[in-house]
Amino acid sequence: MPTDQRVHGPAEAKRRLVLLHGWGADADDLIDLGQELAGPAIGLVGLRAPEPHPQGMGRQWYDLQNPLWPELVAAARQALQLRLLQLGEQVPLENTVLLGFSQGAAMAVDVASTLPLAGVIGCSGYPHPDWLPRGPLPRVLLTHGREDPVVPFAASERLQLLLQGAGGKAELLGFSGGHSIDPALFPQLRTFLQDQLGAAPA
Repeated sequence: MPTDQRVHGPAEAKRRLVLLHGWGADADDLIDLGQELAGPAIGLVGLRAPEPHPQGMGRQWYDLQNPLWPELVAAARQALQLRLLQLGEQVPLENTVLLGFSQGAAMAVDVASTLPLAGVIGCSGYPHPDWLPRGPLPRVLLTHGREDPVVPFAASERLQLLLQGAGGKAELLGFSGGHSIDPALFPQLRTFLQDQLGAAPA
């Protein structure tokens, strides 16, 4: 198994949930969440971001402490697209949902308009500077805490407007809380997976 990913679930799974961790986390950060949402029939892959975090722990998709970080997004996008296309050789991307948190959510939503994904869940994310989605777009479910001190709730509102403006279906679930994924929203996340992957989680 490649060292840049964590794989869980049945080897013969025909549907998949790919997890993109946040800034400073690692590949297995969202595995427990994925198992909670997906059940035993859906395969899980937690991808490890390519760069070490500047504070020495965890990983990052690009360096947010670099003043020129918006210019780093294009390379990060291209690298993630390549990794997802490689995963698509095992399980079709049409049977794959991306779930990302924070920086991982920004990456997930970004690549969603460039690949034939089944759907995207973006938690506490944000739009990359000057990013404009291109159709056809998969269905997107956004979640965000209204009191988020790290990424403002308005960032997901902006994402929703951009996606809808490009003809996409984007729903935003706000909750009373901060920079996290609210367990109270797990039923809606499970339903989204069921709807997009055509398999009822256990």
